[in-house]
Amino acid sequence: EGAILGMGNPLLDISAEVTEPLLVKYDLKSNNAILAEAQHMPLYDELVKNYPVQYIAGGATQNSIRVAQWMLKAGSTGYFGAVGDDEYGKQLEKCAEADGVRVHYMKNKEVPTGTCAVLISKQDRSLVANLSAANTFKVDHLDTPIAQEMIDRAKLYYMAGFFLTVSVDSIIRVGKHAVENQKIVCLNLSAPFIPQFFGDQLAAVLPYADFVFGNETEAATYGEVMGWGKDVETVAMKLASQPKASGARARVVVITQGSEQTIVAQDGKITKFPVELLAKELIVDTNGAGDAFVGGFIARLVEDKPVAECVRSGNFAARTIIQFSGCTFP
Repeated sequence: EGAILGMGNPLLDISAEVTEPLLVKYDLKSNNAILAEAQHMPLYDELVKNYPVQYIAGGATQNSIRVAQWMLKAGSTGYFGAVGDDEYGKQLEKCAEADGVRVHYMKNKEVPTGTCAVLISKQDRSLVANLSAANTFKVDHLDTPIAQEMIDRAKLYYMAGFFLTVSVDSIIRVGKHAVENQKIVCLNLSAPFIPQFFGDQLAAVLPYADFVFGNETEAATYGEVMGWGKDVETVAMKLASQPKASGARARVVVITQGSEQTIVAQDGKITKFPVELLAKELIVDTNGAGDAFVGGFIARLVEDKPVAECVRSGNFAARTIIQFSGCTFP
């Protein structure tokens, strides 16, 4: 019970199919994720006014935890994050709990729940996150009795890189607990802007990470920042060999490449796993594919399955999710 615990930025996704001019207007790339700046603020109203939008419980970490829960027996997962004391926050809590995830949100009466514009063009998605309340998560929340009980109970902790912009202290606190108790910590690079602009924060938590996830663009960006070049396999190997706080297990790096092979760096070698292709016409929405991959992977990892089986499970979850709108499942 409560074997997997996630910490992240709970966001309500406001999702719509859009055309190229909207991306151009707000200077957005079609397959990217960014934090909203002043120029992006009118985007949210414009979406709601001019497009048929869907509201979907989101936030990268929460998505992964929901997918893991879908693949595990009832009560296997928990999640921390900060929301506003408002309708959107209630909606997020309802969605998570309907999926069987035990959430322990920090509720902020001053700031509204975070939202993420999900702009779907063709089969790509552009994400613009307005963190709001999610940005106010404090490490003190981990001192609440419920949080302490959930941390003690968990065997595996997962944080998307996006949480590095909010509470590095919280990740380090959980990381230290994991090292002392020989538990597993999983981290995601999440987006190119994380290694580009939050490199110090990433470096501070990396020693605690037993598993690091990313996609080919994030890996190439990380490689550039570190001076390792852009070759994904080289970056995966070097990242796997960076210093670790725990000697209990060697770090494993898992890089997804969409429909191309998944790359795993483990024990000084690279293994490649083919991805079962899905017919183009069955793909509805690739938003959440990376989150779903992690959810499927950690659902098997927490059961001590070998990495090959974890990758297969991750690819199964991603292939399922992209046939639905948002990070939702049958």
